Amino acid sequence: MPILGLPPNQPDPYPAHFSIESAIRPNILALHPYRCARDDYSEGILLDANENSLGHSIVSSSSSSPNADGTAAIEETLALPLHRYPSPVHLPIKERIAALRALPSPENVFLGVGSDEVLDLLIRVFVKPGISADDRGNEKILITPPTYGMYGVCAQVNDVGVVKVPLRVKEEEVNGREGGKDGRFSLDVEALKKAVLKEKELGNTVKVIFLCSPGNPTGTLIDLDSVKEVLEWEEFKGIVLVDEAYIDFVGSAEDSDPDAEVRKASAGSLIGKYDNLVVTQTFSKGFGLAGIRLGIALASLPVVQILSNTKAPYNVSVPTAHLAEKALTPESLEFWRSNVRTLKANRASLISSLRSLAETASGVGPIIGSNDANFILVRIMQKGDNTKADSDRAQKVYKYLAEQVGVVVRYRGNELGCEGCLRVTIGTEEENSEVLKRLVEALEKN
Repeated sequence: MPILGLPPNQPDPYPAHFSIESAIRPNILALHPYRCARDDYSEGILLDANENSLGHSIVSSSSSSPNADGTAAIEETLALPLHRYPSPVHLPIKERIAALRALPSPENVFLGVGSDEVLDLLIRVFVKPGISADDRGNEKILITPPTYGMYGVCAQVNDVGVVKVPLRVKEEEVNGREGGKDGRFSLDVEALKKAVLKEKELGNTVKVIFLCSPGNPTGTLIDLDSVKEVLEWEEFKGIVLVDEAYIDFVGSAEDSDPDAEVRKASAGSLIGKYDNLVVTQTFSKGFGLAGIRLGIALASLPVVQILSNTKAPYNVSVPTAHLAEKALTPESLEFWRSNVRTLKANRASLISSLRSLAETASGVGPIIGSNDANFILVRIMQKGDNTKADSDRAQKVYKYLAEQVGVVVRYRGNELGCEGCLRVTIGTEEENSEVLKRLVEALEKN
């Protein structure tokens, strides 16, 4: 089998007795890497990767604007002790995160190179791998499609089997309800329990359950009562991971205390009570710091300790730690709250405009999910029939937007329950206006 993504017609290897394909683990050779729209389109209005369209929220000490000329910031970075390895602990960052999220202790915080390092570490720590792609062993993870693709990628890299229990997506199940305990993209706890017990009957064990809340691509919160029901279910002896990359976007721009709204919705509020819970968060989304690659795990002290024992030494760099500390100062946190409030307002405005478009039978369908992230999931409908989702048309619209008018969104029509869907990151007011204009154009052409 060739290496996926490698151009064909590679020169013969040297020495001749060596074969890279034979040397690679079979599960890695067969791995389909995580792909994003940016692999194909990297210029234009970029609303595909759920980055913070308003930029980062760090307030510079030399200017009241976080996006001022970066010369002073470069000098400040060069003044850091870059010749030294970073702290293995980063206690100041953990203290500020613990205070922000109202955790029992900074010792409940683990820092990783993006949340993806945490996801991979959890599988490596808690799930015994199989011996090949054909024998993934009897310890597995459980995911709930439609969901974030890296859970499956990490499992395959580690030769671990995957059990899939879909979220509620059937129209007869959700009956028009978007979000909530029993609405679209809610967790089917009974189906999850049945799947775990079925694996047990087959001699297998589900060791980690991955829940994405708010979900990607669903934008929908998993009800905390459902999470607690799984945590307290005596038949499940493993870890429940709740991935909260988008938790800062919960609620509306009108919330008087957004921090309280986040804490109320977050499974982080359960840390200190449940030792079988891990909550992942990130600096990439709400904080607008995707480029520094810093992820967070909130967990019991034993889990944090075993993750610390397993991670690579000095995993968080000096510049990353420096920027994270600055992002958590009182001044930067106020700017962060302002940015998030603006994005929530922009989200509400975009949703309203798209719903108005849907009423004109333009091909814009319903916005599905509960819209608690910095993106929305909108259906593209058949031409001439605004009652049927059309994935083929959605893909054509996606390509037209990217290739003809420089607007990059994400096609999600191949995901369970997302037929005909485009995922659109919330942009600035100007970007959102351009998206609406260009979407109408794309629908007229396709």
